[in-house]
Amino acid sequence: MTVRTEDDGPVRTIIHERYEARNAMDPESAEALYAALLGFDEDAAMSVAVLWGAGGAFCAGWDLKYAAELADTPDPLAPYAYPKPGDDASVPRGPMGPTRMTLSKPVIAAIEGPAVAGGMEIALWCDIRVMASDAYMGVYCRRWGVPLLDGGTVRLPRLIGHGRALEIILTGRKVTAEECYRIGLCERLVEPGQARHAAETLAAEIASFPQRCVRADRASVYAQHGKGIEGGMRGEFAGGLMPLREEGLAGAMRFSSGSGRHGEFDGS
Repeated sequence: MTVRTEDDGPVRTIIHERYEARNAMDPESAEALYAALLGFDEDAAMSVAVLWGAGGAFCAGWDLKYAAELADTPDPLAPYAYPKPGDDASVPRGPMGPTRMTLSKPVIAAIEGPAVAGGMEIALWCDIRVMASDAYMGVYCRRWGVPLLDGGTVRLPRLIGHGRALEIILTGRKVTAEECYRIGLCERLVEPGQARHAAETLAAEIASFPQRCVRADRASVYAQHGKGIEGGMRGEFAGGLMPLREEGLAGAMRFSSGSGRHGEFDGS
């Protein structure tokens, strides 16, 4: 298998191992990654996932050697087409695997080496990106005439703004880790070789908090896209009621009794 997992408490690291192709995504890998992330989301014992590419590459994108085999196929994207309006068929996975999934738990990308073309789109799908200082992103498929099909034109502008996203998309240039950090395309920058460890440490920190609250706030951030201020706040309030009852009031009682003062949190 090209995808395997390792668990450490409530943190699951999902490892893509196709290093002979710099972890480029073929159909087998895409299916395996989709299944691994679905299994993570359905596993009640897991709180946060880390997505990491073995062998020094996060993901070099869609496997163009596989794509070349589709040259004589009448409609090579038919397996990934969205259902027509009113059709009750389920939405198929994206060409890169998980990019159309909506999970209930956070996923952190641990990026070493290239996260380019479709690999960049997978990184954009993740909630948080931790990059090694010598890693890089870029719409490298630009030079081969392959469009972004896994959310790149949707998620990149939302992260870094319209004009900046267009410049990166249209030029297909290399975007260094330092620039990614500066423009908000990644959230943490670490020494080379440390992305997985740093991402797993961050995941463990997030996993230590009351999880209903974590998931409610995360869901609200995504749900507010396209809404006005009032609509977003209404959704935030409705989504927070149950976590407050189930976790927040008990947490307030612990604080009142002396726990967690001055910003410290021991998870008790």
